[in-house]
Amino acid sequence: MNLQVPMDGLIEGSLVALGAAGVTLTYGTLRFGHFAHGELVSVGAYIALLVGGVVAAAMPALRVTWGGATATPALAFGLLAGALGAGALALVLDALVYRRLRERGATMTVAMASFGVSMALRALLEACFSARPRYYSEELSIAIDFGFARLAPDRLVVLVLVALVFAALGLYTTRTRMGREMRAVGENPLLAQVVGIDVARVVRATWWLGGAVAGVAGVGLGLLVQIRPSMGAALLLPMFAAAIVGGLGSLRGALWGGLLVGGGEALAVAWVGAEWRAAVSFALLVLVLIVRPYGLFGRAT
Repeated sequence: MNLQVPMDGLIEGSLVALGAAGVTLTYGTLRFGHFAHGELVSVGAYIALLVGGVVAAAMPALRVTWGGATATPALAFGLLAGALGAGALALVLDALVYRRLRERGATMTVAMASFGVSMALRALLEACFSARPRYYSEELSIAIDFGFARLAPDRLVVLVLVALVFAALGLYTTRTRMGREMRAVGENPLLAQVVGIDVARVVRATWWLGGAVAGVAGVGLGLLVQIRPSMGAALLLPMFAAAIVGGLGSLRGALWGGLLVGGGEALAVAWVGAEWRAAVSFALLVLVLIVRPYGLFGRAT
C-alpha cells in the first residue's frame, strides 16, 4: 500500500502545527494575534543558516554522510541559535512596540502594528540576504525507501524535531511553575496579579517561548524548502488556520489543527492541484467553526 501522500501530509502538517504552537502560545497568554510570527520563522531560519555555516567552516570534521546526503551536525548549533535569536527578537519587538500599545489598552492597534512589523522585518531580511534562495545543504538528499513510502533524511529529522518540541512544550506548560503561571495569566491576568503572579515576567517568558518555537519551525521549514525572506509569510495563513481550527490557546489543538490543515493541503496538491491548497485551509476552518465556533479543543468563553 502506497502511503506517500498521507506521509507528505504528515510532514507538512507537523511544520504547520509547530508554527501554530507559537501563535497559540502568544494568543493564549496575551490575547492577540501576532501577524509578524511568520517573520520570526524566517529569522530563525536565517540565523541557523549563518551560525551553522560558521560552525561547519570552523569544524569541518563535523560533516557526516547519511542517506546519500551530506549533512552537518553543525546545523544543531544553528538550530539552537535560531531558537534563541528568534526568541530574543520577539522580546525586543514587545519592548519597543507591543508593550507600549498594550499598556494603553489598544488591543486592535497592537494587532495592526504587528502587520507593520511583519513588513518591516521582511524588507530587512531581503536587504540583508537578498531574495536569492539559499539552502542548508547543496548536496542531493537521497530518499530512504520504507516500502509504504519514500522519505528523505531531512524529512525524518523534521518529524523527530516536531515530536520533541511538542513533548517539551507539553511538559513545560503543565509541569513547571512558569507554565502554570502562563496559563493563569491567559485565563485572567488581573486575578493572576492579585494572587502574586508577576504578570510582566510571564509576558516576557511567553514572548520568548513563542519566538523560540517560531525559530525552530523556521529551521524545520528551511530543511524542506528554499530559505527566502518570504518563507515565513507563506506559512502564516496555514498557521493561523491551524491554531483557530484546533482552538486558540490550546497546544493540543495547534498540533491536531496543523495536522488537519497540512494533511488537507497535501491531499489537495496530489488530487486537484497546488492552486487549491490555500482553499483547503479556509474550507477546513469554516467547516470546523460552523460546528465548534471555539475550535476542536478550545473552550467556549
